[in-house]
Amino acid sequence: MVTRTVIVVGGGASGMMAAGQAASAGAKVLLLEKMHRPGRKLGITGKGRCNLTNVASLGEFISHFGPTGNFLRQAFHRFSNDDLVTFFEGLGVPTVVERGGRIFPVSEQARDVVDALTRWIRTQGAVVRSGIVVDGLLLEEGRVRGVRDSEGRDHPADAVIVATGGVSYPATGSTGDGYLLAKAAGHLIVPIRPALVPLETKGDAAPRLQGLSLRNVNVGVLVDDAKRGEGFGEMIFTHFGLSGPVILSLSGEVTDAMDAGGRVSISIDLKPGLDERKMDERLLRDLDLHGKRKFETLLKELLPAKLIPLCLEQVGISPERRGHQITAGERGRLRAWLKDFRLEVTGVRPIAEAIVTAGGVDTKEIDPRTMASRRVDGLYFAGEVMDVDADTGGYNLQAAFSTGWLAGRSAAGGYPGTAGDKKGAIAPELLPPE
Repeated sequence: MVTRTVIVVGGGASGMMAAGQAASAGAKVLLLEKMHRPGRKLGITGKGRCNLTNVASLGEFISHFGPTGNFLRQAFHRFSNDDLVTFFEGLGVPTVVERGGRIFPVSEQARDVVDALTRWIRTQGAVVRSGIVVDGLLLEEGRVRGVRDSEGRDHPADAVIVATGGVSYPATGSTGDGYLLAKAAGHLIVPIRPALVPLETKGDAAPRLQGLSLRNVNVGVLVDDAKRGEGFGEMIFTHFGLSGPVILSLSGEVTDAMDAGGRVSISIDLKPGLDERKMDERLLRDLDLHGKRKFETLLKELLPAKLIPLCLEQVGISPERRGHQITAGERGRLRAWLKDFRLEVTGVRPIAEAIVTAGGVDTKEIDPRTMASRRVDGLYFAGEVMDVDADTGGYNLQAAFSTGWLAGRSAAGGYPGTAGDKKGAIAPELLPPE
């Protein structure tokens, strides 16, 4: 049996998984990484803790990816979140489940994940060469024959897996190289844009609240005053606007709305556990029970101290007023503010600051059963370079690992699919059960 040669371009999560799997399946593998070592971006994910995946079911996983979710069904089926946990435990990286079903390494060190993957791909027999920039694909009669690096050297291969990531965090090596490679091979690139990105807001409200973190709040995205999306969780105020898990998860909705010319606001429900009626009852009870207290003091029962001065300004009630002096109209303004604290969005942070890049190689031109190009034989894609992105919670890393697993196994097995064939080809052992 002839040993296939596979080149993996990019040493991130998907690239390392692809290289290791291809090598373990018997291929001769060369991993080319432009940085001085693989796994740079992986080493800073999850604020350095590395949110590997989530306990969510397959259907829920897919729902977090929006319209392109179904493209990932085969990859998740073949290499699931349970498979990923077992895989890392086998590499000596035990995991723990945290709030929201998020799965982290017990050590809370992303570096442990990177080190384990680096050791593993080498033990599988893959060769890793760092500091190599791939400038182009070697193409001949509709199939890939290898790659050419920036020094003009050709590296021949039977299959090439492009796993170069997006354009967020460019200091880690994600600078959009894969889009150029794919485009040169005839692939359509869905316009790239920031995903999971902080928001910039109008005025001085956010800067005044800088560093304040709110938990268990409901956040809505309003486009021209109509609710477009919402989420529940944690957020934080920054010197430029808003960030935190729930804000990042909604940022794609904001980006799309602003691109379409909409006027976007963020509405924060500070008391999501109380509807309007119960909120009013709570305020009446507090004002009656502590009627002699100053209004500013009463607010300490409702809000973090840092938020009180802003509340007083925006509801227009003097901090010196006593509880029993608050009118029904003033109580109504306070109730409305607590349930709908708004900040106008003026923009999103630069794509370089986004956790994930949306857009990329059009998934319609990739066989979901193999990650093979439908345009060029022997060419595969994995990870963020494709037009797949999800909200926070470990979903994006699982997609990187699952597509890397599938691309690596497929490339090594010699089932690249046929360019222009809408069905492609796949090794029988990779097909899901009937």
